[in-house]
Amino acid sequence: MTERSIVASERAPDAIGPYSQAVLCDGWLWCSGQIGLDPATMQVVEGGVVAETERVLDNLQAVLAAAGATFADVVKTTIYLADMADFATVNEIYGSRFGEYRPARATVEAAGLPKGVRVEIDCVARVSAG
Repeated sequence: MTERSIVASERAPDAIGPYSQAVLCDGWLWCSGQIGLDPATMQVVEGGVVAETERVLDNLQAVLAAAGATFADVVKTTIYLADMADFATVNEIYGSRFGEYRPARATVEAAGLPKGVRVEIDCVARVSAG
Protein backbone atom coordinates (compact mmCIF):
# COMPACT_ATOMS: atom_id res chain seq x y z
CA MET A 1 0.00 0.00 0.00
CA THR A 2 1.27 3.44 -0.92
CA GLU A 3 1.66 5.85 1.97
CA ARG A 4 1.14 9.49 1.05
CA SER A 5 1.06 12.65 3.12
CA ILE A 6 0.90 16.34 2.37
CA VAL A 7 3.92 18.37 3.47
CA ALA A 8 3.58 22.07 4.20
CA SER A 9 5.75 24.75 5.75
CA GLU A 10 4.67 28.12 7.09
CA ARG A 11 8.13 29.35 6.04
CA ALA A 12 7.19 28.86 2.38
CA PRO A 13 4.33 30.52 0.49
CA ASP A 14 0.91 28.92 0.49
CA ALA A 15 0.02 27.24 -2.79
CA ILE A 16 -1.52 29.71 -5.24
CA GLY A 17 -3.67 27.02 -6.82
CA PRO A 18 -5.19 23.60 -6.18
CA TYR A 19 -1.95 21.83 -5.25
CA SER A 20 0.28 21.15 -2.23
CA GLN A 21 3.73 22.49 -1.44
CA ALA A 22 4.91 18.87 -1.48
CA VAL A 23 3.72 15.29 -1.22
CA LEU A 24 5.65 12.59 0.62
CA CYS A 25 5.06 9.18 -0.96
CA ASP A 26 6.90 6.03 0.10
CA GLY A 27 9.99 7.96 1.16
CA TRP A 28 10.06 10.23 -1.89
CA LEU A 29 9.30 13.93 -1.51
CA TRP A 30 7.80 15.54 -4.59
CA CYS A 31 8.09 19.33 -4.20
CA SER A 32 5.94 21.63 -6.29
CA GLY A 33 7.65 24.42 -8.13
CA GLN A 34 8.54 27.40 -5.98
CA ILE A 35 8.68 30.95 -7.23
CA GLY A 36 10.07 34.05 -5.55
CA LEU A 37 7.08 34.73 -3.32
CA ASP A 38 7.69 36.07 0.16
CA PRO A 39 5.61 33.77 2.41
CA ALA A 40 4.74 36.67 4.75
CA THR A 41 3.28 38.92 2.04
CA MET A 42 2.57 36.46 -0.79
CA GLN A 43 4.14 39.04 -3.12
CA VAL A 44 7.01 38.48 -5.52
CA VAL A 45 10.24 39.74 -3.98
CA GLU A 46 11.84 42.79 -5.54
CA GLY A 47 15.39 42.75 -6.84
CA GLY A 48 15.13 40.84 -10.09
CA VAL A 49 16.39 37.36 -10.83
CA VAL A 50 18.99 37.37 -8.03
CA ALA A 51 16.46 38.12 -5.28
CA GLU A 52 13.91 35.77 -6.84
CA THR A 53 16.36 32.88 -7.04
CA GLU A 54 17.45 33.34 -3.42
CA ARG A 55 13.78 33.39 -2.31
CA VAL A 56 12.94 30.34 -4.45
CA LEU A 57 15.74 28.37 -2.80
CA ASP A 58 14.72 29.62 0.66
CA ASN A 59 11.18 28.42 -0.06
CA LEU A 60 12.35 25.01 -1.29
CA GLN A 61 14.64 24.65 1.72
CA ALA A 62 11.67 25.34 4.03
CA VAL A 63 9.51 22.71 2.33
CA LEU A 64 12.34 20.17 2.43
CA ALA A 65 12.91 20.89 6.13
CA ALA A 66 9.21 20.36 6.87
CA ALA A 67 9.71 16.79 5.63
CA GLY A 68 12.99 16.31 7.49
CA ALA A 69 15.12 16.74 4.37
CA THR A 70 17.85 19.08 3.13
CA PHE A 71 19.34 19.99 -0.23
CA ALA A 72 21.66 16.99 0.24
CA ASP A 73 18.60 14.71 -0.07
CA VAL A 74 17.52 16.17 -3.42
CA VAL A 75 17.97 13.78 -6.34
CA LYS A 76 16.46 15.87 -9.17
CA THR A 77 15.59 19.50 -9.82
CA THR A 78 14.03 21.34 -12.70
CA ILE A 79 14.73 25.02 -13.22
CA TYR A 80 12.32 27.05 -15.34
CA LEU A 81 13.62 30.39 -16.60
CA ALA A 82 11.65 33.17 -18.27
CA ASP A 83 14.85 34.07 -20.15
CA MET A 84 17.82 31.76 -20.71
CA ALA A 85 20.02 34.88 -20.48
CA ASP A 86 19.55 34.50 -16.69
CA PHE A 87 21.09 31.00 -16.71
CA ALA A 88 24.58 31.95 -15.46
CA THR A 89 23.22 34.09 -12.62
CA VAL A 90 20.72 31.46 -11.45
CA ASN A 91 23.30 28.71 -11.86
CA GLU A 92 25.80 30.53 -9.62
CA ILE A 93 23.25 31.04 -6.82
CA TYR A 94 21.94 27.48 -7.18
CA GLY A 95 25.48 26.08 -7.03
CA SER A 96 26.27 28.05 -3.88
CA ARG A 97 23.25 26.51 -2.12
CA PHE A 98 23.94 22.92 -3.16
CA GLY A 99 27.68 23.15 -2.53
CA GLU A 100 29.63 20.13 -3.73
CA TYR A 101 26.51 17.98 -4.03
CA ARG A 102 25.13 17.88 -7.57
CA PRO A 103 21.65 16.38 -8.05
CA ALA A 104 20.39 15.58 -11.53
CA ARG A 105 18.88 18.65 -13.16
CA ALA A 106 17.09 20.03 -16.17
CA THR A 107 16.92 23.71 -17.06
CA VAL A 108 14.37 25.00 -19.55
CA GLU A 109 13.19 28.33 -20.82
CA ALA A 110 9.46 28.79 -20.31
CA ALA A 111 7.27 31.12 -22.33
CA GLY A 112 5.56 32.27 -19.15
CA LEU A 113 5.80 31.61 -15.42
CA PRO A 114 3.27 32.31 -12.65
CA LYS A 115 2.94 35.96 -11.59
CA GLY A 116 5.44 36.99 -14.26
CA VAL A 117 8.45 35.72 -12.27
CA ARG A 118 11.86 35.09 -13.82
CA VAL A 119 12.58 31.69 -12.20
CA GLU A 120 10.77 28.65 -10.78
CA ILE A 121 12.39 25.52 -9.35
CA ASP A 122 10.90 22.18 -8.34
CA CYS A 123 12.61 19.12 -6.91
CA VAL A 124 12.36 15.49 -5.86
CA ALA A 125 14.13 14.30 -2.72
CA ARG A 126 14.63 11.00 -0.91
CA VAL A 127 13.59 11.30 2.72
CA SER A 128 15.18 8.97 5.24
CA ALA A 129 12.86 7.08 7.57
CA GLY A 130 12.91 8.00 11.24
